[in-house]
Amino acid sequence: MKLTWLGHSAFRIETGAAVILIDPFLRGNPKFKLDFGAVTRGTTHILLTHGHDDHVGDTVAIAKACGAQVISSFEVCMYLAAQGIEKINPGNPGGTIACGEFGVSFTQALHSSSTIVDGKPVYLGNPMGLVVTPKEGPVVYHMGDTDMFSDMALVDEFYHPKVGIVPVGDRFTMGGKKAAEAVHRYFSFDLVVPCHYGTFDALAQDASEFVAAVGATPKVLVPAIGESISL
Repeated sequence: MKLTWLGHSAFRIETGAAVILIDPFLRGNPKFKLDFGAVTRGTTHILLTHGHDDHVGDTVAIAKACGAQVISSFEVCMYLAAQGIEKINPGNPGGTIACGEFGVSFTQALHSSSTIVDGKPVYLGNPMGLVVTPKEGPVVYHMGDTDMFSDMALVDEFYHPKVGIVPVGDRFTMGGKKAAEAVHRYFSFDLVVPCHYGTFDALAQDASEFVAAVGATPKVLVPAIGESISL
């Protein structure tokens, strides 16, 4: 199983025959300098935590090019279906969807979810976190954009994630210290990977505060954009 950070909150997970992209905000990301075709090639599933543009990103183009199935909230899936995506698989917090090589469970997240159409915000359902449970490999919890909340303890209790993907950029999500507190207070991760930082000036420019606050346990890896981690 391989996890690759593609910048911001975007990740590629390869497990068995599945190639999963989470929140593929790529060509709109000023820090993304990778080969778009190479990092999206072979995508079988696209998982979206919520409807903001910096998370939906290139979903429509990738799904049409690869024939990938898009998995997200009901509202996000319906919005994208109207843009021509043929394979959608909607869910909402509390639910789990079996996807062959893996399952995906939806958790709550404390954030918002919308897009802008003709200059006006359009509601796109509740934001979510995503728990990816592969047939082979550790359970991965992508928190989405969120603050800390006490029911994170239930996510750990029910799904036992061992890899945490944690937003640390502040302003729109947890900052580094609060994100570290969430990791220590509610989870039993073996490994955590920070995200949602450094993309824009309004965000924390690096993950150093998070790394320092987490300390020695659990292990923290801060990959470069495009760097892969074997799990």
